[in-house]
Amino acid sequence: MRAAGRFPSPPAPGVTGMNWLTNYVRPKIQTIFRKREVPDNLWHKCPSCQQMIFHRDLEKNLHVCPHCEHHMRIGPARRMALLFDDGQGTRIDLPRVAADPLRFRDQRRYSDRLREAREKSALDDAIVVAHGTIGGHKAVIAAFAFEFMGGSMGAGVGEGILAAAKLAVLQRAALIVFPASGGARMQEGAISLMQMPRTTIAVEMVKEAGLPYLVVFTDPTTGGVTASFAMLGDIQLSEPGAMIGFAGARVIEQTVREKLPEGFQRAEYLRDHGLVDLVVARKEMKDVLARLIGMLVEPRGIAGAEVVALAHPDLAIPPPPAGATIEAEAEGSRPAKPAE
Repeated sequence: MRAAGRFPSPPAPGVTGMNWLTNYVRPKIQTIFRKREVPDNLWHKCPSCQQMIFHRDLEKNLHVCPHCEHHMRIGPARRMALLFDDGQGTRIDLPRVAADPLRFRDQRRYSDRLREAREKSALDDAIVVAHGTIGGHKAVIAAFAFEFMGGSMGAGVGEGILAAAKLAVLQRAALIVFPASGGARMQEGAISLMQMPRTTIAVEMVKEAGLPYLVVFTDPTTGGVTASFAMLGDIQLSEPGAMIGFAGARVIEQTVREKLPEGFQRAEYLRDHGLVDLVVARKEMKDVLARLIGMLVEPRGIAGAEVVALAHPDLAIPPPPAGATIEAEAEGSRPAKPAE
């Protein structure tokens, strides 16, 4: 007969005698082979040179590729923070317009597309207007948001340009527009086309008040935006490599039946052919705008004026001789009167 003794108590439900394998070894093995979740926004690929850029390096370089100097797109909030003094500007509320005046529908309802764009971008429409100072000079900036339905121009954008122009006149400030658009918003039909003359009238309000109106092209600026207020600047600037045009290159080639030149519709090509005055890198944009506003708002005589290098070296104008005046220069340029 078996001696009496203590028998081991049965294991608790769900617990086996090999707890060290399940509680220690198995988690270690899973840790080794499990894929670690890495945030998607740590690295960005440059669309021009295909190089990978760490997000902190890209932010530090103002979203300009450190390898090829390609200027990537940035939103209106980031752009205004780079331009206004101390990064501080006051954003204004824009007039509200009818959300879907034509009840347009293609594969989806326009109202649904509009709602989705507003949720993704946290913007009411494809334009943001703010006022502040640039280099101590008062300025109103109207910046497009390409992420909002491709920056397309509808009634909301037209109201934004008009509000920016009125604010500039009210504050006696320069108006600076940063277009980034695919053109008129097709879902609003003729209403979107009506914004072309409306924005042109808004620009004329600023010019009649004797205030500077500057346009800085960003990638891309096309369609009805190019054919209206974007081409009316007192001085036309652009970021490097920006695509600027009305129709697409393929449409033009099919129409004229000719091969277009290399770099056609790019900022540098248009500068060389007189459509753009200056191509300015993003890191230099604030200083250049401050100088231009100062020159246009507070003009000085030729003798005391600062000589500014023009974009094209062949167009450089030699400085006037020391002590020269406007009257003396004009007198020397007049043709001699014929003898009677």
